[in-house]
Formats: sequence, C-alpha cells, structure tokens
Amino acid sequence: MKKWLSFLLVAMLALVLAACTATKDAGKEPDKKDDPKPETEEGTEEGKEEAIGEKILYMNNGEEPTSFDPSIGFNAVSWSALNNIMEGLTRMDEDHKAVEATAEKIDISEDGLTYTFTIREDAKWSNGDPVTAGDFVFGWKHMLDPETASPAAFLAYFIDGAEAYNSGEGSADDIAIKAEDDKTFVVTLTSPNEAFPNIITNPSFFPINEKVASADPKWHTEAATFVGNGPFKLTKWDHDVSFEFEKNENYWDAGSVKLDKVHWAMVNESTTSYQMYQSNELDVTDVPSELSDQLKDSNELRIDDQAGLYFYRFNTSMEPFQNAKIRRAFGLAVDRDEIVNFVTKNGEKPANGFVTYGFIGPDGKEFRDTVGDLVTYNPDEAKKLLEEGMKEEGYTELPKITLSYNTSESHQNIAIALQSKFKEVLGVDAELQNVESGVFLSDQKEFKYQMSRSSFLHDYADPVNALESFITGSSMNRTTWSNADYDKLIVDIKNETDENKRWDLLQQADKLLMEEMPVFPLYFYNATTLEKPGVSGILRHPVGYIDLKYADKN
Repeated sequence: MKKWLSFLLVAMLALVLAACTATKDAGKEPDKKDDPKPETEEGTEEGKEEAIGEKILYMNNGEEPTSFDPSIGFNAVSWSALNNIMEGLTRMDEDHKAVEATAEKIDISEDGLTYTFTIREDAKWSNGDPVTAGDFVFGWKHMLDPETASPAAFLAYFIDGAEAYNSGEGSADDIAIKAEDDKTFVVTLTSPNEAFPNIITNPSFFPINEKVASADPKWHTEAATFVGNGPFKLTKWDHDVSFEFEKNENYWDAGSVKLDKVHWAMVNESTTSYQMYQSNELDVTDVPSELSDQLKDSNELRIDDQAGLYFYRFNTSMEPFQNAKIRRAFGLAVDRDEIVNFVTKNGEKPANGFVTYGFIGPDGKEFRDTVGDLVTYNPDEAKKLLEEGMKEEGYTELPKITLSYNTSESHQNIAIALQSKFKEVLGVDAELQNVESGVFLSDQKEFKYQMSRSSFLHDYADPVNALESFITGSSMNRTTWSNADYDKLIVDIKNETDENKRWDLLQQADKLLMEEMPVFPLYFYNATTLEKPGVSGILRHPVGYIDLKYADKN
C-alpha cells in the first residue's frame, strides 16, 4: 500500500500564487495582481496586545477567497485557507508526501482499481459531528454535479462513472464511490493510477458535512455557518478585509496544532504587505519585485521552488513552426541562464526540460537530474538546425516571426530578451505583440498566435500532470501539436502499476516533448517570502497548499 508514497516533492510553494484560478486553463497563469488595497486596522500592535498569552500568526491572503465551498474554490487564494479548515482522506506531510489523514487506513486491490478508506473513529467536524463516509460521497458528488460547475471536476475523471455524470451523460448513482458503512469509503477507478493518493489531497476532494449542507446550501459563505474538519476552524470573516481561524479542538490530531489563532489580512499589493510586515502587522509576506535585490541577503528571506514553469508555445500549424528543426533552433537560441540572472533576477532555476524539480523517483533520485538537460543554449546547433529546417521547407527567407505575450512589465522584459537573442544567434528580426490578459488567453486557446508565452502550475504532485497537457486535443495543449507516440506514452503512464517502469515512461515523455519542441521552457518558478524570526513549521507545498498544522510562533 505504501508504494504510492514514493513520489516526493521537496520544493515548496509561495504564500499567494495567482495560480489555479477559476478554470484549469486560466489557472496556469500565476501573475501577481497590482490592485492596492488599504491597510486593515486588525492585526496591529494594539490588536496583538489584546491576545497576550496566545500564539497568533498574522498572514496575508492577498484577496477574498473565491469560495470556501471546496468544489468551487479551485485556486490558491481559497486553498490557503481550505487546507487548514478542512481535510481530505490524505494530506501532504512535513516531507510533502501524501499520507493518511482523515482516513487512518488505505487498502488497494491487487488490480490497483479499488481503494478502500477506513475513516478515523475520532474524525469529527468542528461542530462535533462525526465525519462519515457518507460525507465524502456527498462532497465528491457535489463536485461532479454539472449544476455545481466545479472547475476541479476534471481531476476526478479517473473515477469510474465520474466523467459521464459531470458531462451530463450519466447518473450520480453510476459514480463508483460508496459508503459501505459510516467509516468505510470505497472508490473504483477506470484504470490504475499511481498518482491517486496525491490527487485527492487537493481541496476539491474534501468531504462536506451532508447534514449541515442539506439544511443550509450557503453554509460555506459565513464564519457563523461554516463547518470544517481541519486543524483550525473559521471563526471570523469580514469579507474583503480579513478572516480568522482558531485551533479546532475537535480535530483528530489537535495535539499537533501549536497555534491558537491565525489572522489573515487581504492586501493585494505586495508593497503594502511589505510595509505591514515591517510594522509587525504581518509575520509573513511576499517580496516586492522592486526590492528583491535589496532583500536578497536578508536572514528573514526564504526561497522556495514551485511546481511549475514559465515557457513559450509554438503554433505548429503556423509557418515556419510546422518544422520541428526550426522549432528546436529557436529553443536552442535561448540563453536561460542569462534570463534568470539578468532579467528575472529572482533566483529561479533555468528550465532545461519541461518537468520541474522536486519529483523523487522510486530509485531515490531527482527526476530532473536523472533525465538531465534536454534543451540548453547552443548557438551553433541552433544556426545549423535553422538552416536545415529552412532547406526542408524550401525557404530562402524565414516567414515573419511574432512573439505574443500578455500585458506585464516582466513578460515584456523577457520577450525583449528573447527578441534580442533570436537576432543575435539566428539573425531573425522578431516582432513583439503585447495583448491584454483576458483577450490573450482566449486568443491563445483559439490558436491565433505564432509564438506565445505561457505558464504551468501543478494541480497535483506528479510529473504526468504537466506532461499530459500536450496530448492530442487537450485544452491545455494550445499548440495544435499532435504526436501518436506521445499520446500512447501518456496512456501507458496512467495504466502502469510498476513504479520503475512508470518512472521510465515519464522520462521518455519529457524527452520526446523536448525533441519535438512544440514548447520551449525558460525557467522553473520559485517564490521569495519574508518570515519573522520565531515563526517556524509553515509547510509550503509546491502544488498550492499552505499548511499551518505544524506552524509555531515563539
């Protein structure tokens, strides 16, 4: 049963990511918002004096959570709270592994299709109700109900009958989840899935108290009516201003929780957040980009990797990028070290493959280290490939090249750096196109751009989550690239139950993607945060969950 625990994320995620937003597609653009909000009066020194003897951690959520309905709040500004006031069958631990949580025992059938979860006898809701298998059935069916319109529903499609129900072609009764009794929850998959225990750490798979939700469908909209089963309970919620947690005495592992309260401000502007940090109104903040150089040597600074990357897409249906050699020429003309050292300047790691750092295989080795550098700066090879590709296509002159990016100073700076390198290495005069963000994403999905910037952040802790984006017809592909061998690799990865064979298939997929290069990566994401001395134990999981279960403040 423990075989699935081999996938380990050693990287951590930032406090506030503009990550998985209202839809899966939109959620891959982790750009920071620029709208300033006024400082709140709560969380001041005066407020702290009223809580002498209590351990209160002062955090910033950036903005109002989208929803505390776990089926709807599919983004970082909701996850940061949900992962602390609710809990699923599994939970990421201190080592970022998916381990038993509300479920004390997990049994897997020999064919890898059926999972039987035994729910802890002492698992309770914050109102004292026992957490039952029926609460998981209710919560998961709520997520898959077409009327809920959950942006997370696609994550559950590996459950037999889930996709049919969510797409309106099946019945809720046909979903292969059931409560055999109050403490036994059984799930049957369409095919073996090694990533399953990681996937269900996502807040969208949290239970919902059926009795509470049936009596009040708006139970999740106010602190007074919210009922959770996590380490903390929601006690205050001043919408668009702040919210507050208290330790949940009914939590099954309450003895591990050290904090008495967590106060969350909602300040969207990083400079304002930093000012609050300086005046001791916050214990944690992100680092304003304009201060990154100034604060890079601070002993309060922590730099954590994120499970995601910044990259560019080629439209393989637009000339000249129907030719793989020409695509590779542009990819090899990029100096990634130069970009992270002189353009972004935030300590990022150059991306020399598509799968990020932080995934440890069954051999105990890092995925990225095992696969090695698949795409590097190689001007001589780039020139050679461009010449060969142009000859294959019968070009005497390369068609006009346009780099498109959505409005942002940082995106513009990167595009200018690429433009300069394409001129220097390939002799190509590329034009730049700046597009408003909402229009940009829509047009990219409609394949209107020749070469366009993009990003990816993981929904769950497994390399296949990134690689499956480029199968034929995927809404995340947005390149028109199609490769039957690649499609088969992804299918085989999802069906393979032998860990070593599956790991090898994942590496093959990363290599094939970079050989064909419908996309070229630039750098892997990280996050810089400031943390006050005395604060410890905050877990920043790379896939978007901030965990305060083990946090402390002295």
